[in-house]
Amino acid sequence: MARKFAPILKLAAGHHGGEKAALEKSANTHAVKNLAKAPADRLLSVMTKCVFNAGFNWKVVEAKWDGFEEAFEGFDPGKLAFFGDDMMDQLVSDTRIIRNGQKIKATLENARFVAQVEREEGGFGRFLAKWPGEDQIGLLSLLNKRGSRLGGATGQYFLRFSGWDAWIASGHVCAALVREGVLDKPEATSKRDLAGLQAAINDYHIDSGLPRAQISRLLAMSVG
Repeated sequence: MARKFAPILKLAAGHHGGEKAALEKSANTHAVKNLAKAPADRLLSVMTKCVFNAGFNWKVVEAKWDGFEEAFEGFDPGKLAFFGDDMMDQLVSDTRIIRNGQKIKATLENARFVAQVEREEGGFGRFLAKWPGEDQIGLLSLLNKRGSRLGGATGQYFLRFSGWDAWIASGHVCAALVREGVLDKPEATSKRDLAGLQAAINDYHIDSGLPRAQISRLLAMSVG
């Protein structure tokens, strides 16, 4: 029997000023009308910001972001893919950015990944847009295999911030799913737990008609 979402929405509403307020607060502000037309350079920019945010204070990354845009040539994937190896030495000494060699290298590798998908699929945004929402696990697996440093939460945040309708397996989301009997512990990192999380959110999506990103946020809000 498919899982029902109404009890979870009721809990979130109880913590956040009623159903209308909870629905407004949980709306995905990163959603875009036509992801298929999103420019590849903007998607690579979002991807890079997520990679650098992992393990760093996001305010520090944000404060330097104009410098990142300049240093990485506006995140043009074709340009970075072509000149990547030659740019590495220059970038690791560039004071406009956070000079973390591993993450700089990951950005150049991700530029090659995005450029390859652009050629294969006629656009990286188009590739993301046509991937079925019920299989976020499959998309995360592909990002992890073909991209660099895009595993775990980084890949989830990239999808959400790019405009894709993504859930995020945060501590609060997982705690809510423990309460609902979906998970055994408040984390989802194993294939089994991620599959259970995906199946539950798919059920909630079918039952409620709400976007998966909003369901993810409402799950977190239902905890408190």
